[in-house]
Amino acid sequence: MTDSDTGAILALADGRIFHGAAMGAIGNTVGEVCFNTAMTGYQEILTDPSYTDQIITFTYPHIGNVGVNRHDMESDTISVRGCIVRAPARITSNFRAEQDLNAWLTDHGVVGIAGIDTRALVRHLRDHGAQNGVIASDGMAADAAIAMAADWAGLAGRDLVGQVSCKQPYDWQQGCYALDAGDYRAPVCSKHVVAFDFGCKRNIFRKLADRGLKVSVVPASTSASAIMAMHPDGIFLSNGPGDPAAVGYAVDTIRMLLDTDTPIFGICMGHQLLSQALGLSTFKLKFGHRGGNHPVRDETTGKIEITSQNHGFAVADADIPAHVEITHRSLFDGTIEGLKVTDKPVFSVQYHPEASPGPQDADYLFDRFAALINA
Repeated sequence: MTDSDTGAILALADGRIFHGAAMGAIGNTVGEVCFNTAMTGYQEILTDPSYTDQIITFTYPHIGNVGVNRHDMESDTISVRGCIVRAPARITSNFRAEQDLNAWLTDHGVVGIAGIDTRALVRHLRDHGAQNGVIASDGMAADAAIAMAADWAGLAGRDLVGQVSCKQPYDWQQGCYALDAGDYRAPVCSKHVVAFDFGCKRNIFRKLADRGLKVSVVPASTSASAIMAMHPDGIFLSNGPGDPAAVGYAVDTIRMLLDTDTPIFGICMGHQLLSQALGLSTFKLKFGHRGGNHPVRDETTGKIEITSQNHGFAVADADIPAHVEITHRSLFDGTIEGLKVTDKPVFSVQYHPEASPGPQDADYLFDRFAALINA
């Protein structure tokens, strides 16, 4: 896919340098370097708005062999600031492919680096924590790249939700993609869900639509009164990027919506914002949870789910109110992965039950939300 003779470097803020070959657009970019352990779904990962201002490292070595296509987009454009790959595919071979990965990255102005030891990079991030980094393929000196990484503000304390949220409300009724039919399902939608767009993946809306839920998507700053004026049967709180502690306006709105007794379902950022509205706090993880193989235990049943995850912040396991029950925990580090309000039809999870990419063990959560609405 890429036979670039142009050299590139990855410079971390702590001074570690990796040398490789240019991939995608020629230039330089700065962001928080993180890694995803999923074996498939690189296009869905690259277009997930939760990766805003991040440089993604793929731990699976061979990336790009199935190309890209318009159906596997999780948003309108590429969300990451940069891309790190061990061995980009030189040949695109898939009947759905419309473009190769390298050309797609170039067209979107995304700077990448290939050919580095991604195992060494991931071990470094696991040992020292996620940190700022710079990819440069434009001849930038290593010292300048390190200084650029060290000077960048990072993600903590930053509200990126307002940056990626939709600007105007819109309706969504498209179901999931049916591979055999080569098109999206067109379900009949009767009940009405209002969904906050904190940086939502499209497959979440498709999963809701498949359960007969017409989705009205609204900007993150929409007021509680405006939401209730839409007469929702349910309210959805989406995933999104950045520090949840910096999105206080959404927390205030959610707190007011909790008084309406309307069913509420939150995913990822939505889970974190709901938790804050319930009185809990959030914190930044050392290197985050990102991948398609994360085991989570359902504390209410004892069952284990293999989940898709993408978050750099988590809900603190302290000062849990009496009316909040922790329903899911990570088997990697014990962090909170889900909760419910015992006296209201309200629940949330930290992981991604919509997959895309990843396993679908937690698909039942959409059924649970639909059942609360239909009840």
